[in-house]
Amino acid sequence: MEITWDGFVEWMVDHGTRIGIVLLIGIIAWFAAKKIVPRIIRRSVHQHRHGESRQGLENRAGTLVSVFMGLIKGFIVVLVMFMILDELSVPIGPVLAGFGIVGLAVGFGAQYLIRDLIAGIFILMENQYRNGDIVKINDIYGKVEALNLRKTVIRDLDGLVHHIPNGSITVASNATRHFGRVNLDISVAYGTDLNHAITVINRVARELTEDLEWKDKFITVPEVLRVNELGDSGIAIKLFGDVKPREQWGIMGQLRLRIKHAFDEEGIEIPWPHTKVYFGNTPGGE
Repeated sequence: MEITWDGFVEWMVDHGTRIGIVLLIGIIAWFAAKKIVPRIIRRSVHQHRHGESRQGLENRAGTLVSVFMGLIKGFIVVLVMFMILDELSVPIGPVLAGFGIVGLAVGFGAQYLIRDLIAGIFILMENQYRNGDIVKINDIYGKVEALNLRKTVIRDLDGLVHHIPNGSITVASNATRHFGRVNLDISVAYGTDLNHAITVINRVARELTEDLEWKDKFITVPEVLRVNELGDSGIAIKLFGDVKPREQWGIMGQLRLRIKHAFDEEGIEIPWPHTKVYFGNTPGGE
């Protein structure tokens, strides 16, 4: 078939215009989705707080927005592609049949992908964790940098990025859901007056909750829960309290610092491992 300039112009006027309109509609639909969908998702998330903090709600909304926008983008691209193929008079039926044959060929290999997608759906529905949460998954502890239907991306404390298929996740532990917790064991020497040590620890914790820089980070005032252990070198006293999500690590570090200073001022000894050696005589003998 001979292609002439007039024929090309006629084809462009007829089919090219329609293809351009399809592309324009696809672009408009994408920008409209980017404008509308995030607002709907964020409004819906904030209407169902369920005790979540503001940061937790933002993390969940951001995660859902990224997942839904990815699905919408894929749907628009596939729809526009098929409309353009139809305009080019390319039979869509054989194309779909070809996809079916390819899908059947890789069906056994795709079972893991399907498992990942189903697991990802449940992770999002049950709100197990979100982008920005601090989690422990498959013995990997770190921050969730990305979450989609197929995989979870975590960056650990060493800066390593781990890509974990959702289908391989059996237990997911979230350290930033609803609230955090101060859970410290503070050791003192066996010769210490425990009542005095407990009074000092509670005083330090109370002073920290009254500090202008720190008081908004607390939910409850940490206090001594119990004498937790009679160890080899010292006695462990457990300090316990609830704080806002993500704040537990900074607060525990500050408590350790202030308790050490307070113990130094009060003459309370923090024990270290040591061994007593006797040469010949029994302990207490001459």
